[in-house]
Amino acid sequence: MVKDGDPSWKPTFIVKPDSGCQGDGIYLIKDPSDIRLAGTLQSRPAVVQEYICKPLLIDKLKFDIRLYVLLKSLDPLEIYIAKDGLSRFCTEPYQEPNPKNLHHIFMHLTNYSLNIHSGNFVHSDSASTGSKRTFSSILCRLSSKGVDIKKVWSDIISLVIKTVIALTPELKVFYQSDIPAGRPGPTCFQILGFDILLMKNLKPILLEVNANPSMRIEHEQELSPGVFENVPSLVDEEVKVAVIRDTLRLMDPLKNKRENQSQQLKQPLAVKEDPSDSEPANASDSNRNPEAHLPSICLKQVFPKYAKQFNYLRLVDRMANLFIRFLGIKGTMKLGPTGFRTFIRNCKLSSSSLSMAAVDILYIDITRRWNSMTLDQRDSGMCLQAFVEAFFYLAQRKFKMLPLHEQVASLIDLCEYHLSLLDEKRLVCGRSGTSGGRPPDSGSPQEAAPSAQLAEGNPPSCTNSAHKFSHSRHALS
Repeated sequence: MVKDGDPSWKPTFIVKPDSGCQGDGIYLIKDPSDIRLAGTLQSRPAVVQEYICKPLLIDKLKFDIRLYVLLKSLDPLEIYIAKDGLSRFCTEPYQEPNPKNLHHIFMHLTNYSLNIHSGNFVHSDSASTGSKRTFSSILCRLSSKGVDIKKVWSDIISLVIKTVIALTPELKVFYQSDIPAGRPGPTCFQILGFDILLMKNLKPILLEVNANPSMRIEHEQELSPGVFENVPSLVDEEVKVAVIRDTLRLMDPLKNKRENQSQQLKQPLAVKEDPSDSEPANASDSNRNPEAHLPSICLKQVFPKYAKQFNYLRLVDRMANLFIRFLGIKGTMKLGPTGFRTFIRNCKLSSSSLSMAAVDILYIDITRRWNSMTLDQRDSGMCLQAFVEAFFYLAQRKFKMLPLHEQVASLIDLCEYHLSLLDEKRLVCGRSGTSGGRPPDSGSPQEAAPSAQLAEGNPPSCTNSAHKFSHSRHALS
């Protein structure tokens, strides 16, 4: 393996078994042909990553950061990030990996579930000492050394948003297969655990995202051999209780209703002139706002607050919307050949150089290749990733002279344009059909015309609605 043309690049790799947790089965290797790696991949799939050799150290120890991210809604996308997190420390002074220390898990792996078994693990009641600390205490320490904390947070927020945007398309496909369409508001949410490593130059690196992060606020303490007691962890409690409390506050389905009622109550209260008739300020505030006694929200909205900076990354998300539109059968997550042909026809992508026979061949080739790489063969059809590959192929054919990003963006614009025309056409046809029973003089001349056509037995004309849409910024030929 050669990186950037540098043959001297000899990285260390970290191997993580698929579907693992709590550091189980993780190990480091120097040689990709290591026999353990080959054996692992045969019995159980694994993720192999380049090991970050130059992490930021505190007290000569390597550490990582666990930040909690609330995915409040997929459509529209809403992301919140907790203002504080956990810093989890190794329990052995760090040295760059070499053949002699690759097996020193307490030096290289920051997993709490591993290091708690080290004799050097320190349980502390302070947020700024011990083997598990608050992230805010680390930031305070860095700030005292002149580090630009705002820049560190900005980089972390950018990393979180980009990661969630990358996850969103596939999450949408799963979501639509389980959640009935048409329900008002979000019907589910998820708290994600982001594990982040700060490099020596303070650049944040994403280690992994946990879909089911631990929310325990206590640890086991061995009182005598084989006898354990659950002891509260003040650091865990400080961070995790706030995350859960504020998630429930944000997701409360009755919150908007209470806020509207509160706004209505403010008006009659404002016209009272006799001070003796008014309630004490504290009691009044408590009645109007049941959350007045709670701490301020610890979850900060980062999307759509910073959406403008990242919308250029949402091309695959828009492709997923097209994919979902043509799935057809509720509950399925794969696109059949008929759905793919309908997508091509409705978006007017076939031409003399791309016949429907060629479209069928494209569907078969890409679908067969992607299905051969997946372990789950229960459903046949084109998965989202295969659809994205086909979309890239179509974009490169249609807009040959543009850079790749603009090719894809242009094809998405084109598809959305034609589909919007189709939707408007169907809407006009639907209105024409429902207005057939009205008397001719019951509305404006524009409304009466379709009724007259129906009365005469003629089909309603649905071809004049295209002028309501602005033309795409690209040629539609």
